[in-house]
Amino acid sequence: MNNKNIVAKAIYDVVKEDLTLEQVTQFLEKPKTAAHGDVAFPAFGLAKAYRKAPQQIAQELAEKIDGSHFEKIQVVGPYLNFFMDKGVVTQAVLAQVIKEKNHYGDQSIGNGQNVPIDMSSPNIAKPISMGHLRSTVIGNSIAFILEKIGYQPIRINHLGDWGTQFGKLIVAYKKWGSEEAVKAEPINELLRLYVGFHEEAEKDATLEDEARAWFKKLEEGDEEAFHLWQWFRDESMKEFNKIYDMLEVSFDSLNGEAFYNDKMDEVVEMLEEKHLLASDQGAEIVDLSNYDLNPALIRKSDGATLYITRDMAAALYRKRKYNFAKSLYVVGNEQSYHFKQLKAVLKEMDFAWSDEMHHIPFGLITKDGKKLSTRKGKIVLLEEVLNEAIALANEQISAKNPTLENKDEVARQVGVGAVVFHDLKNDRLNSFDFTLEEVVRFEGETGPYVQYAHARAMSILQKAEFTVDEAATYQLNDEASWEVMKYIQSYPEVVLQAAEKYEPSIIAKHAIKLAQAFNKYYANTKILVDDSEKEARLALVYAVTILLKEDLRLLGLHTPDKM
Repeated sequence: MNNKNIVAKAIYDVVKEDLTLEQVTQFLEKPKTAAHGDVAFPAFGLAKAYRKAPQQIAQELAEKIDGSHFEKIQVVGPYLNFFMDKGVVTQAVLAQVIKEKNHYGDQSIGNGQNVPIDMSSPNIAKPISMGHLRSTVIGNSIAFILEKIGYQPIRINHLGDWGTQFGKLIVAYKKWGSEEAVKAEPINELLRLYVGFHEEAEKDATLEDEARAWFKKLEEGDEEAFHLWQWFRDESMKEFNKIYDMLEVSFDSLNGEAFYNDKMDEVVEMLEEKHLLASDQGAEIVDLSNYDLNPALIRKSDGATLYITRDMAAALYRKRKYNFAKSLYVVGNEQSYHFKQLKAVLKEMDFAWSDEMHHIPFGLITKDGKKLSTRKGKIVLLEEVLNEAIALANEQISAKNPTLENKDEVARQVGVGAVVFHDLKNDRLNSFDFTLEEVVRFEGETGPYVQYAHARAMSILQKAEFTVDEAATYQLNDEASWEVMKYIQSYPEVVLQAAEKYEPSIIAKHAIKLAQAFNKYYANTKILVDDSEKEARLALVYAVTILLKEDLRLLGLHTPDKM
């Protein structure tokens, strides 16, 4: 039980005729400084019912509240400041963490219900750039977090494996490409052809017509066009999987845009049956003026369907296949209007489940303040960044611990982890500039800093030859351990908040704060001194290792035991 709940219950027992437990809980505040206690209750909310000054109410409540969980209850004007009994709380929380281990903070809210998560979604024949990192790692972390509160996440890589770009690629390949070059370096060669097409098309507009013609052939099932498309897709997936293996991200479905080609007619027919389609200059639209949105363009005048038609087919397919409780789309902020339209059209079709479809937007990664672009070839390749990060981590580990066994594996976990952590510690809606040297540092608010704190805690336990005892009573009353304990105690609440907001940065920030509190504790407390509290201090360090490891697992990172 967290401090707020303990305080709320103690107050409620006295004021239950005037306030509900929920109302009491809503009034509670976290004091700005530890000098004002752990939890504060402003008595203003009772002034109307009691017809007394809040200061007087606070004084009277302090005399009536059962103080068995508190060191003291202090009255400061209209505020009641509660100081928790550190020994009681420490004992209860450590016992719970020791018993539940990495399941501490697990909840069963999701009841095993399915949550498809549309994430990553790179375009075939283009490299996975830093721009794809966000969708991939945010989606992966949200999946872990939702799993922790009882949902069954389904990671879907909705590949960009269809569209006019394939017409462009076929034209470029037939004019300037070769099988050997594509096989030797699939993505780099396909990107070179794609960029080259755009450069040539600026000089020769007929190339765009050729590209459209080839894509039309592909849509009609032309054998040569389909063979080239399938080959480009297969070669791309081999390259993508190298990066997914480095990130240790796997998917439950690779159904991309092409998968829904034969599923869009049904959607259009359903719209017709419900009399939702209107004609506009030969195109077919759905009026969304009730939602203050522009009309949704369902089919162009030439009969071609659009992204929204495909996404409607995908939403319908996922509902039928997974009967989802929620369906998430981890896609950049710039697509938010598209998802508003998508939900609105499904709502017009009387699909109530569309309310449970959520766009999880995020900001951009920039390099030197500039957006990354594929068309002009100005991209930062994710594979290169990850390899550089591993090399940087290796240098620092070699300097710190030259005799470390499995150094290359640790460098991989630290380097890749540093890149992922840097992305996830930022509120997902914020854009941020990426500088590798800042990311792979062992100091500051970085992944390596948190991993190193975990390794340090593990080395203390190893040195002490500490074995945790589930039957023991571990109790601490000092301020130094209390600062660490607060972050351990609040963990179930932190997990729930991260899940409700689909916000991995809440977990990353908890990891940073816990690591900082532990490092401060380590610097100022003689943990291994032989006295009556030594075992309890070691139990606290043990709890820190459990939580840092679980925090980083929820972000998709490893925690090496030695660094």
